[in-house]
Amino acid sequence: MSVLLNVEQLSIQAGEQTLVEPLSFELRRGEAVTILGETGSGKSLMANAIIGTLPETLTMQGDVTLFGDAQRDLSHDARQQLWGKKLAVLPQEPWYALSPLMAVGEQVREVHEVVNGDPAQAHTHTQAAFQGVELGDDMAKFPHQLSGGMAQRVAYLCATQAGGELLIADEPTKGLDVSRRDQIIAQLLSHKQRGAVLTITHDIEVAQQLGGEIIVMKKGVVQERGPAQQVLSAPQSDYAKALIAADPRFWPSASLPTVGQPVLHVENLSMHYGDRTLFEQLNFSIAQGEILGISGDSGCGKSTLADILVGLKRATGGTLRHTTPFATGDVLKLYQDPPSALPKSATLHTLLSDLCQRHTIDPTRIEPLMTKLKLSMQLLGRKVTQVSGGELQRFAILRALLMKPKLLIADEPTSRLDPVTAASTLQLMTTLTQEMGCALVLISHDKVALSKSCHQIIRL
Repeated sequence: MSVLLNVEQLSIQAGEQTLVEPLSFELRRGEAVTILGETGSGKSLMANAIIGTLPETLTMQGDVTLFGDAQRDLSHDARQQLWGKKLAVLPQEPWYALSPLMAVGEQVREVHEVVNGDPAQAHTHTQAAFQGVELGDDMAKFPHQLSGGMAQRVAYLCATQAGGELLIADEPTKGLDVSRRDQIIAQLLSHKQRGAVLTITHDIEVAQQLGGEIIVMKKGVVQERGPAQQVLSAPQSDYAKALIAADPRFWPSASLPTVGQPVLHVENLSMHYGDRTLFEQLNFSIAQGEILGISGDSGCGKSTLADILVGLKRATGGTLRHTTPFATGDVLKLYQDPPSALPKSATLHTLLSDLCQRHTIDPTRIEPLMTKLKLSMQLLGRKVTQVSGGELQRFAILRALLMKPKLLIADEPTSRLDPVTAASTLQLMTTLTQEMGCALVLISHDKVALSKSCHQIIRL
């Protein structure tokens, strides 16, 4: 089998600081390599170095050979010639891969037409591709009209339409429910049969099903590597053991305190889009310190319900009744995709500074809370596009908790986090909101995690 990718002693630096220690591996046709680890461990930087898209502030050492050509010998134009047709890339954030100005069906169709030059075939192929990921009725929608899980599936279609042999997939299943996740895994396995797949993930199920070699990383250092079955069934390193043990199936049930007075009553709530019903006749209430879970498949209306609760959308029927008036900042929403909610031009320090000034927040509260959320103070000098998805998610949680809201609606708050960080972050978020007497609505496709964390669960 021919070698599609060879990585020799690849390391990444920011000035004098080493972010990723030297790593070597090769990927042959028909094989899979999975880099497994926590958010911020350097997994995505490794992918950027291989592709040739490292930020200018970072440098790499070592050698990367793509399809027999050393990357350092390729010009930028020559490297671009590989993208799509030979090297397919699925970025971690679907919003970075999709144009906000085009319908998603048109974006996928355009890729196929450019590669094959046949408009009729491109249209037929695109329809079949969308049907294959259960989005056949959504081709005319724009990215902002899709849920996070739906956007992730569209980004996958865009990445693979040009037929690249080597697929580099960065967190390809984040935010997806189990059935959709398994669809993507099946497509990754299919791609492996006709090429090769390098997957970056914190999802142990993905690593297990893809097989091949697993490389476990933490803070830029390889902790363990070997055949997937061997590493996952008999891990040797402490970190690999902790990563596997942190699967929600093994979480202890949370000790839930008695709740306080109700803060919100929802009566006969319904939402329709044309002839499509998302939900109807929903009735529930939530009290101070209570944790309410909302579960359901991707695209079932979970995020829409969150927008209604926070006042960003109007329901087509029913009422919301607050027991006491809410002031500005008392009701907050944590978005499923932080990049879509945060400006890309400002540093994280600027975002926190503006927040503290606008809402008279004591800035000395920032560092202790960042420590609890496992966020380094060094991140504050970076912009939104310069931190990992998991770090950005925890930063969004930090900003929300600094506001001390009365009702916090968290839309997939741990979907970008590795199991270890997800468990600790969810525990911290529930503990802190209960200490503040804040009602917490947790939206997730992970029914097991919700069952271990919530007072009550609504299934859409």
